[in-house]
Amino acid sequence: MMRRAIPGDWHNGYLPDNAAVGDGAYVETSWSFQLFRSRRDQALMLGENSSIYMGCMFDMGPDAVLDVGAYSLLNGLWLICDQSVTIGTHCLVSWNVVMMDNFRAPEDIPSRRRMLEALAAGRDRRLPAAIKPRPIVIGNNVWIGFDCCILPGVRIGDGSIIGARSVVDCDIPPYCIAAGNPARIIRFLQEKEDDRGQNNPT
Repeated sequence: MMRRAIPGDWHNGYLPDNAAVGDGAYVETSWSFQLFRSRRDQALMLGENSSIYMGCMFDMGPDAVLDVGAYSLLNGLWLICDQSVTIGTHCLVSWNVVMMDNFRAPEDIPSRRRMLEALAAGRDRRLPAAIKPRPIVIGNNVWIGFDCCILPGVRIGDGSIIGARSVVDCDIPPYCIAAGNPARIIRFLQEKEDDRGQNNPT
């Protein structure tokens, strides 16, 4: 298969063969794929006219899938994915956001100590997927502020806004503003007809 370099890329790398990039989509640098290990046939689906900027890193395990909808912008996202992360259309993900569908370490201390000792004794020093992953689903028209952390199993509804430096550990309903550690609903937003694109000439 032909290796796909990114025009103007400062990093001497390539797009993964199993990354599908839609028409008009933008990927700034192949550096974002240094930790990309997924062996799925379509591990990354980037929707048309979406953007992946420098600072993003896709730490994706062998069975991981990332699906990004059209017109979404990822600016410095660190993705830890062992199963599935879905990001809808027209989403804005600010810099230094972490999304993780797997903690990759057990919660209890004895198990965590055994894992660290086994890791130190082995040749492959990568953290294993020690806990069953739980998919993350981000709806359409979602805005996630900088320095946020989206934890395993979280679903964020359409049109919601997550305030900067929030830790999201539970589902967030559509059309609300949530913030804090842990993130909690501050207020609800009024859904308008144009939010779904009916009156959008584009």
